[in-house]
Amino acid sequence: MTVRVRSAAVAFGLVVTIASAGVVACAEPGEEEDPSVRRTTLGAVRGLAEEGSLSWLAIPYAEPPVGELRWRAPVTHRPWEGVREARAPGNGCVQEGRMFSPAPSGPHFGLDVRDGLKQPVGSEDCLTLNVHRPSTPEADLPVIVFVHGGSNVVGYSADPMYDGRALAQRANAVVVTVNYRLGVMGWFDHPALKTGDPDGDSGNFGTLDQIEALRFVHDNAAAFGGDPGNVTVMGESAGAVNVWALLVSPRTAGLIHKIIPMSGGLKFESPVAAREYATAFAEEALGSPPGDDAAARLRALPAEEVIRAQVRRGAEVGDPPRVLSDGVVLPADHHAAIATGSYRDVPVLAGNTLEEGKLFGAAIGAHRPSERDRFTLQYEFDPDRPTGLTERDLMADRYLPVDGPGGWNEAAAGLTRSIFTGITHDSMNTMQAAGNDQLYYYQFGWNQQPAPFDAVYGAAHAIDLPFVFRTFDEGFFTFGFSRRNEPGRLELSDLMTAAIHAFVRTGDPHHPDLGAPWEQWPRSMVLDATDERATARPGAAE
Repeated sequence: MTVRVRSAAVAFGLVVTIASAGVVACAEPGEEEDPSVRRTTLGAVRGLAEEGSLSWLAIPYAEPPVGELRWRAPVTHRPWEGVREARAPGNGCVQEGRMFSPAPSGPHFGLDVRDGLKQPVGSEDCLTLNVHRPSTPEADLPVIVFVHGGSNVVGYSADPMYDGRALAQRANAVVVTVNYRLGVMGWFDHPALKTGDPDGDSGNFGTLDQIEALRFVHDNAAAFGGDPGNVTVMGESAGAVNVWALLVSPRTAGLIHKIIPMSGGLKFESPVAAREYATAFAEEALGSPPGDDAAARLRALPAEEVIRAQVRRGAEVGDPPRVLSDGVVLPADHHAAIATGSYRDVPVLAGNTLEEGKLFGAAIGAHRPSERDRFTLQYEFDPDRPTGLTERDLMADRYLPVDGPGGWNEAAAGLTRSIFTGITHDSMNTMQAAGNDQLYYYQFGWNQQPAPFDAVYGAAHAIDLPFVFRTFDEGFFTFGFSRRNEPGRLELSDLMTAAIHAFVRTGDPHHPDLGAPWEQWPRSMVLDATDERATARPGAAE
């Protein structure tokens, strides 16, 4: 059995516990010629040069949102002296541990992710971003800013699935991945926190973090060889919801030129629901009615206690509302905003996987093992050594056979339609009705995992991400990537990154290797592969 314990830090040739996150006192003579040292508006950073790429990790774009800065709009990070080391991944934002959370021991993926399930992991000191680019002297490269998913409750930019080095090289672009506040830390609309600042009073702190990161990118793209006038914002799942939200925010004028929302659409929640949640949450977290000193008491709580209260509330009412239609940071009516706003002309490359719902069996009791046992089984599974594992080992009896009436395929298809494709299609139709003539859509169908994962997951939500980032060696889905299916999936990855290469330059994802024209919405390009070959064919959005 092969156990993968390589962390995201080790993937960069580092060890988190000994890498410095501090600042070097001064630059050495001749250091200005060192391509790993770049000077930003906040100060100089020293990164890594390896494997055909340059990377700068954990660059702080805002002050740590701790103490009095908790539940306030982000404050631009203060400048630093000397050269700041940017060679180790930064902390994920504090969150409830789930399958796509960082491990309790730090911002990496490993077997110990399972030990953080339902527990607080990450840190409040987390507002950092990572920058990757090819190790060439080329300037004015397109910039891709990636916003991670995770229901806006979990996730972290150091997830090895989001390692931007290969994408930067294949798309010949500057790739930026961003941390932002999550869950109740990121979206919290309690009346005691109002100060009269319109942005801070919105409750959209996670959204404001992303906007602050985009401002940093705009101000510093050129320092990393990027073009601040050609920024594509890409995100998956909740990250795609965030991308659409950023597009229609009046606070992002001039910061976004194209978008790639993967498996998500326009989906805002009402401030009324957010205030109701916040009022009940404050009482849960404080153990008593908040009183006049609610803001001070809430900010004084240890971050871990805030997350534990979120977990307790979640067991009763679900996750906190997030991405709020406050009418200031985000429009109260996004359909009307698109009908009248200039962002209706931004090129869009959106998509869904064909079996999105298959990632969410736990939500309907479809998985037989516990979350901990399922994570362990998948982590330790060697896709090149077939076992006797069957669908019955992973799926509850009532969803078997998977292709029978009421089986897993049918149940998952219902989740796919109700949660994912509906909001994507609505968003694309809204843009089309507003007159946008640069709308492209893909459907991802790859389901070549070794049995039984081909049936349990198939073309599940998020499984297209390793194909975009070409990160097959480490992360949640490695149980599906075998030597047998490698030729087809690598070729499919090539088709997808070539489409991104074209789109970020022209606003059109078509390229000759597809073998067929990529028609505009509501037409689609269906991307798939056998074990041996990739396929791309025009289709209709379903």
